[in-house]
Amino acid sequence: MIPFVDLKSQYLSIKDEIDSAVLKVLESTQFVLGSEVKALEAEFASYCNADYGIAVNTGTSALHLALLAAGIGPGDEVITVPFTFVATTAAICYTGATPVFVDIDPITYTIDVNQIEAAITERTKAILPVHLYGQPADMAPIMEIARRHGLVVIEDAAQAHGAEYKGQRVGSIGDIGCFSFYPGKNLGAYGEGGMIVSNNPEYTHTMQMLRDWGQETRYHHILKGYNYRMDGIQGAILRVKLRYIEAWTEARRTHAAQYNQLLANSGLTTPVALPHNRHVYHVYAVRTTQREWLQQQLNQQEIQTGIHYPIPVHLQKAYADLSYQAGDFPHSELAAQQVLSLPMYPELTPTQVSTVAQSLQNLLQGVPA
Repeated sequence: MIPFVDLKSQYLSIKDEIDSAVLKVLESTQFVLGSEVKALEAEFASYCNADYGIAVNTGTSALHLALLAAGIGPGDEVITVPFTFVATTAAICYTGATPVFVDIDPITYTIDVNQIEAAITERTKAILPVHLYGQPADMAPIMEIARRHGLVVIEDAAQAHGAEYKGQRVGSIGDIGCFSFYPGKNLGAYGEGGMIVSNNPEYTHTMQMLRDWGQETRYHHILKGYNYRMDGIQGAILRVKLRYIEAWTEARRTHAAQYNQLLANSGLTTPVALPHNRHVYHVYAVRTTQREWLQQQLNQQEIQTGIHYPIPVHLQKAYADLSYQAGDFPHSELAAQQVLSLPMYPELTPTQVSTVAQSLQNLLQGVPA
């Protein structure tokens, strides 16, 4: 079996360090926030080349607080994409604002910057680009448009830890950057977790209060806040794992290069990493018109795959109230019908990558298993 992800192998490779870090928190009894979380905030902000880090309980909470700190609320509009995990849209709706979608670029799967200005209205307050699959969005024109129109830019970097755009780490390019530490992410907790980074001290102070019941000091509630605090154990685990993320990222990039080479003449569309981007391959998604059949056949050969994402948000029943229709965002809709995510994690071996690629080649050429 070649699993789609293999969290156990990664844990076993750093087991002694993880176990020691967890025991340290248990002995300290700092179970919520505490010194380990505070240290993680500083270390992860530094990793992103940002001034401040605010640790929270999920990536969704990170997006929610970022939007609130930027003053987004009822009556406002936030421009984003429909080809993303639903949390991007949900966080906008949590504030009472309205998501306004624009289509993706069919090559990068990130927001089509040429469509942004046409979507801006007098109610637009922010642009929320998604660095999907670990590929940075085209941030320079996004920032130029935002500054010209007086808009806030909040980066959804949930899948893009360590990704770079023209030498800049994602998360630190816009006004606020949001990350997820869901277990399967490039930097994953052993449970839920998230992080917000920013260079803006006012936004940071607001988000620090909002994540902890709106308190500035204990029992002094300045804002109507939330219980979005990170657990001490997750902070300790993530500090250990942060020391390995660069090596793990380079392993992912090596696997992607091997996939690209082996699948070059397969008939599949493989990911394109733009030359000015450092793509970190949270997901290695190919495109094919035979997705369901290929997935079924690979599963029979004990090769697990995934689909990210089969239904774009504008066609999800939960968001029918936004009144979008099939055909509104053709590139997002076609990608949703065709993408297939192959096994991708640092612990993959070259032999496993070769096995996956050869199986795909054989299936597409009609070679019996």
